[in-house]
Amino acid sequence: MIRRPLGNTGLLVSPIGLGTVKLGRTRKLRYAESFELPSEDQAAAMLHGALDAGINLIDTAPAYGLAEGRVGRHLAGRRDEFVLTTKAGEHFDETTGASRFDFSAEGLAASVERSLETLGTDRVDVLLLHSDGDDFGAMHDDTVAALLKLKTQGKARCVGLSGKTVDGALAALGWADVLMVEFHADDVSHRPVLEAAAQRGVGVMVKKGLASGRHDAASAVAFLMAESGIDTAVVGTRRLEHLIENWRAAERCLASNSVGGGDDV
Repeated sequence: MIRRPLGNTGLLVSPIGLGTVKLGRTRKLRYAESFELPSEDQAAAMLHGALDAGINLIDTAPAYGLAEGRVGRHLAGRRDEFVLTTKAGEHFDETTGASRFDFSAEGLAASVERSLETLGTDRVDVLLLHSDGDDFGAMHDDTVAALLKLKTQGKARCVGLSGKTVDGALAALGWADVLMVEFHADDVSHRPVLEAAAQRGVGVMVKKGLASGRHDAASAVAFLMAESGIDTAVVGTRRLEHLIENWRAAERCLASNSVGGGDDV
């Protein structure tokens, strides 16, 4: 079972993580095809099945609708078995289909408290700023200070940015433990970020590695696993069999090309 260091955080993660947006939200997403939310039983089967298969990173967010609540309800007894990532800054209204953003210190602190209650835990492993474009205006310094304070308080083991732009990610290297960036065969613009993050020991999580469902999964996973500087790729799906196929494909790729310095544990 392969585990890879998430930068210098001390966390070891599977090369494929489960993204939970498809467990909680259907509107205003960039996926190639529309979908229905899974039932409560199906969501539980997905979450437990991922852990049982060896996937130990679960990524969620308040902006993912029902997702945080489902993670909290169904994995309450398995909290120490996985690396939990959530976000702060974006709030999604399922009724209107609109997002609002609040990067103030008060807003971030309140968001994290709600997430901890919803997730049924006293801390998350990774807390990421859920960016709306990497431009936080005059609040930037206060926003970063608020994240670092939450880390000091023990509400999050690590903090970082789920960003949109190369410039935003590069700027965040000065304070972030972890970055989450879009990266796939059609968009390799963040490659300089991967290189700089590796030099600084900042962990890298990839989002939209399958180009929101537009790429063949097997080839997309192979592409990601061959790219140095990626610690884990978060895959959003509502089908457990697809998630496990991606996980097994990642393991095969890493075993065959020995890229990434994974530990076989």
